[in-house]
Formats: sequence, C-alpha cells, structure tokens
Amino acid sequence: MAKMGAYVDMAAQAGVVKRAKGLGFFERYLTLWVALCIVAGIVLGKMAPGAVQALDAMALTVGGAPVVSIPIAVCLFLMMYPIMVKIDFAAVLKAGQSLRPVGLTLFINWAIKPFTMYAISLFFLGTVFYGLIGPEAVDLVKMPLGLDLPAGATYGVGAVVDVEGVRMLQVPLWRSYLAGCILLGIAPCTAMVLVWGYLARGNDAHTLIMVAINSLAMLFLYGPLGGFLLGVGRLPVPWQALVLSISIYVALPLVVGFLSRKWIITAKGEAWFNEQFLHLLTPITIGALLMTLVLLFSFRGKTILSDPLAILWIAVPLFLQTVLIFALGYGLARLLKLPYQDAAPSAMIGASNHFEVAIATATILFGLASGAALATVVGVLIEVPVMLMLVRICLRTRGWFSSPEAVPATAPPIELAP
Repeated sequence: MAKMGAYVDMAAQAGVVKRAKGLGFFERYLTLWVALCIVAGIVLGKMAPGAVQALDAMALTVGGAPVVSIPIAVCLFLMMYPIMVKIDFAAVLKAGQSLRPVGLTLFINWAIKPFTMYAISLFFLGTVFYGLIGPEAVDLVKMPLGLDLPAGATYGVGAVVDVEGVRMLQVPLWRSYLAGCILLGIAPCTAMVLVWGYLARGNDAHTLIMVAINSLAMLFLYGPLGGFLLGVGRLPVPWQALVLSISIYVALPLVVGFLSRKWIITAKGEAWFNEQFLHLLTPITIGALLMTLVLLFSFRGKTILSDPLAILWIAVPLFLQTVLIFALGYGLARLLKLPYQDAAPSAMIGASNHFEVAIATATILFGLASGAALATVVGVLIEVPVMLMLVRICLRTRGWFSSPEAVPATAPPIELAP
C-alpha cells in the first residue's frame, strides 16, 4: 500500500490525477448514434449516389490509384487530435513508477490481445460462419501501395482485377472482415478508457500513464504487428500503406497535439487549457466520428441491405475477444495482488479498442467500401454496451481484491445507461 500511495502522490505532483468525467450525453448513447449513422449512410448512398461518388473521388492518388480519402483523412484527424492534445507525456511518464500494473497492461495489450483476436476471428469467420458469409463471397480492396501487378495476377489470396480502369485486389469477403478485426486487435484504447476507468472507480493516474505509453507504443508496434498478422492470414501486407497510416493518423496528430498544447498553455495558461479549450474539443471529436461513419456506410449500404447479418457475424468474435481479454487482465491482476484501483483500468484498457486508428488504417489500407472498414465500424457499434457491462462486473467484484477499502469513498455516484 505504501508503494501504491507513492505512485498516486507522484502522479498528483506530476499533474496527471484529474478525475475524468462520466459518460456525457453523446458518449452515453454512442451505440444509438452509430445505429443512426448506419441508417443515414445507407440512405445517403441510395438517394444521392452521385454525391457519394464525388466525395470518394476526393483522394490523394499514387500511380493513378486512390490512396488517401481527403474527407476521411480530415474527419479522422479531428477524431485523433483531441485525444493527443490531452496527454502531457513528460508529466505522465515521470509518474510511471509502478511496474506491475504498467507491465501487466503492456503484456496484455501487445503480447496477448493481437494474437487472441486473430485466433478467435479466424475461427468464427473462417469456420463457424464461413458458410453463412458465403464461400464465394468476395470483396474488392485497394492494391497495396507501391505494388504494380497486372490484371489477372495473384497476391496472397487475392486476384488483381480491373474495376473501371483501377486495378484492385479481389479477396474472400470473410478474410476482409478478418483484416478489420486484426486492425482492432492491435489498437489498444487511448480515449474512451479514461471514461471506463472513471466509472469503475479506478486509478486515474495509472489510466493516464497507460494512455500515454500506448500512444507511443503504437508508433513502433502497430505497423509490424499488423503486417505480421495480415501476412499470417494470407492477406495483402501493404507495408508502405501501414507506415503512411501510422504517420497520418497517429504521428501527425501526436506531434500537432504536443506542439499546440505547449503553445496554448504558454499563451493562455494551464487552467484555461483544461477548463476552456479541452471542453470545446469533445463535440468536435464526436461529430467527426459520426461523419466518418456516415461516409463509411454510404459506401457499404448495398452490402448491408443485401446481407444485414454481416454485422452479427463480425460482432460475435469481437464480443468474445473483449470479454476474454478483460477476464484475462482482471484475473492476472488479482493473481499479482494488485489493488482494485489498478486492476480495473488494467483490464479495461486491454478490453477496449482504439477504433479511431483501426477505422483510419482499414480505410487507407483496404478502402472506404471494404469489408475490413466495416469490421472496424462494428467495433464502435458494440463498444459502449459491452464496456458498460464490464464496468458493472468490476464494481460488483471489488471485494475480490486485497484492498477494497482503498477505493475512494468520495467518488461521485455512478449512473450507467442500460
């Protein structure tokens, strides 16, 4: 307990112990907003296909092939920047002195989670639901950046086809879904987990430390792990696109967030930054996320209408993976005799996914209309209800840990939406 107290004191001195807010109006009903975006996107695709095609045509191209969708890139930057600008990396990293909870979280996130996601998704999509998805069902995905193959050539399990003058890869649809699941599995949460940890009455200092560490770890581990698992799954391994994706959607907002944070605090002061500036970012983040989903489903509407159960086939392995990783993290935390305040966020961080990065990467790697992009969106769809279920489990099992009395008695009442 002395070590735990020192940990919290150091974090407080570093300025990282800030009680996160509970679920706001938009966050509380995120599942509803996602469902409405699915409907809006499908309607947009049906009613205004010309407008959708015009938006899709706004892209940066390499060798005549679209590589980065400009509307999606703008939306995703607006999703990522508010996350990055909130993190005071120097202060948080100085507070990271407790090795057991930090080590457990890193172990679950990077040594276990990516591989269990691959195994569970492969089993359900490639075996259990294989006949339901359709053995002959195919998906058209982007040609890997830098690859110049003629129509008729093969690459992994894909065949190069010419679609209106643009060469694309035709791959089995279930493998495209698998790719999206892989991209979710290698993206530990760095945003909503602050809310989940707060609702579970966890240690905010530890949560913030892991947000910073995971953001930095993604710069170095996301690309190699993604490339390795995509290769194992006999899917395209677009290394150049992976690097480009990390550069655009992680490194760029991280650098801009770091520099703008420093400049704003110098010019306006830390109090104004925390109380005024950050408050303005929440609706921007939510709005950008919802607009991204509308765009995604405007392209996927035809597929969803023809096979609405596709969302269910993807949701089942994602749900099981979330529960498994939570149980593993929570159980190991108890085995390591961590206090509840560290055990809860350690399990939550592993269970939750950084769907913003996953959506961005799936879009740039495989395309806006790909099954991989759809799979990452399903991750958003189930995020809130599943994580709220896990929060309830945490609150009801605090007595399993050695120091339940250490849970802050002054924590505000918690109201969870059904």
